[in-house]
This record gives sequence, structure tokens and C-alpha cells, in this order.
Amino acid sequence: MLLTKSCNIDNLLATKPNGQTIVSWSLNSQQIIETYELGTASLIERIEAAKRCQSHGYRIRFRIDPGIFYPDWQAGYADLIQKALTNTKPENITLGMLRLLPGHFRLAVEAYGDRARRLCDHNFVKAASDGKLRYSPKQRIEFYSFLIDTIRSFDKNVSIGLCRETPEIWNIFKDRCEYKKCNCIVW
Repeated sequence: MLLTKSCNIDNLLATKPNGQTIVSWSLNSQQIIETYELGTASLIERIEAAKRCQSHGYRIRFRIDPGIFYPDWQAGYADLIQKALTNTKPENITLGMLRLLPGHFRLAVEAYGDRARRLCDHNFVKAASDGKLRYSPKQRIEFYSFLIDTIRSFDKNVSIGLCRETPEIWNIFKDRCEYKKCNCIVW
């Protein structure tokens, strides 16, 4: 399992796929890439790299994680899904939202300054069932519902999983997502 935010795939294209290597791209809306993923490939570059790897014979997956709310987030994530699914056919899409251990904010602010401070304005739920700081359950349900509906409008059959979600949220989406079909697991 190779997880990347890169478009540097020349080494993969120089190798014949054996069916056991899965290349997975971490995707996010272009606005989130520009704000928080400095120095990484653009959304279009990642999708083009995935398309080239798939054409070469590699199994591909996508991970839309961490989901982050911002003004007009629906348009940004719908654009991501439209671009990804009109150019590729991944075997799985894993969804996740920003989640942090309580001490991570301090470390993030030290490393990223104002960009990280803006995340503090999201009113994360403290002491979620897994001890992580998260968006409220209502916000997570809204985000996942929107992404799943948008994905299904392009691909009715692709496997969709949730990453590192609480049992409460998994239970809500148990009929819409495939349990244990996460990018972290080889199947």
C-alpha cells in the first residue's frame, strides 16, 4: 500500500504492476490543498497521476481525509469528486474528517502558525467517545452524507469506507459504507 499526495510516479510507471501493489492518493479540495498541504501536488496533478497509474495496471484507491469545513465546502468537495471519478475508477474511497488528540493543536500552532489557529475556530467536540477533538456528530453526518451522495451520483458501486470514526458514526452509515474496507487495510 502506497499512500501519497505526490504526482511523482515515474518509478511506478517504470515497473510492471504485479496486482499486489495498491497506490492510494490522499485527496482534498484544492482550497484545502493550497491552505494546509503546502508543497504537495495539486488536486489535478494527483488525479492525473492516479489515472496514469491505473492505465499502467495498478490498483488505485482514494482517501478524502482530513475533511475540513470552510465557506462553500460543498462546491470544493463536489469538484474534487467530479474530477476524480470522471477520470479514474478507484476500487475504494475512504472518507475521514479532521481529528486531533488534545495536544495536537499546540504542536500544529507551533509548526504552522495562523493556518493552524484558524482550525481552532471550528468548535471541536472535546472528549468525543474516542478522546479525540472532532467536529460535532451532526457536522460529521452532514459531511459524510454529502460526500457519499456525491460519490454515488458518479459511481454506484465503488466501495466507500470511513477512517478512524467513532462507533456511533459508523452505526449511522453502516448501510452506506463498507466496514473494514479502508485504505489502511489490504483486501
